[in-house]
Amino acid sequence: MNRLLILMPAVALLGACSVLPEAQAAREAPVKRSTMVFNARPETRQCLAQLGSAKASFTPLPDQYYGAGCSAVGTVKLASLRSDKRDLALSNLGPVTCPLAETFAGWARFGVDRAAQQILGSALVRIETMGSYNCRNVAGTGRRSGHATASAIDVSGFVLADGRRLTVSNDWNRNSPEVKRFFQTIHSSACKRFGMVLGPAYNTAHRDHLHLEMTARPLCR
Repeated sequence: MNRLLILMPAVALLGACSVLPEAQAAREAPVKRSTMVFNARPETRQCLAQLGSAKASFTPLPDQYYGAGCSAVGTVKLASLRSDKRDLALSNLGPVTCPLAETFAGWARFGVDRAAQQILGSALVRIETMGSYNCRNVAGTGRRSGHATASAIDVSGFVLADGRRLTVSNDWNRNSPEVKRFFQTIHSSACKRFGMVLGPAYNTAHRDHLHLEMTARPLCR
């Protein structure tokens, strides 16, 4: 259903959400319409189509402006991603911009799942996160975080098909050549895709997650 929705014009989507059967409409009070609208810019529609082509399961979300530099514009709610052979479950993930979702989908499939198969001998089935949108500043500064515009995801762990669960907090520095290589590989892959990638090597605030952000200010640590 979600993949079909992205092929419809945004106006049609809004109309479909408010239509009631004639008999029911005659009996019920008028429905109050939301002032929120779906972003119908051409680049957003193209991104949604590409995200659908990647076989991600998602729902386009209305644009939200919260003020004070915080917003969620051109975002989607990801339900699952797709690897070469299976759906990839996600946890704790809120709104993310469509470009971030598309980049995240590519990293999950080609960066993480394939690394898990080749290095650890088991496919990826789930990516655990600490969230995405959050109206806050970068720690210790007066500058808004990428989370304040739904442009960042904090990834905390991975679950494999054989039942293993690897987390950044517990396994990043684990004394295992295979696990170390896995984390090094997915970190390097992320740095090639996202503008900013911050992990345990950056500072103690990132000791338990990988911060993945779409930004024009490149930084890989």
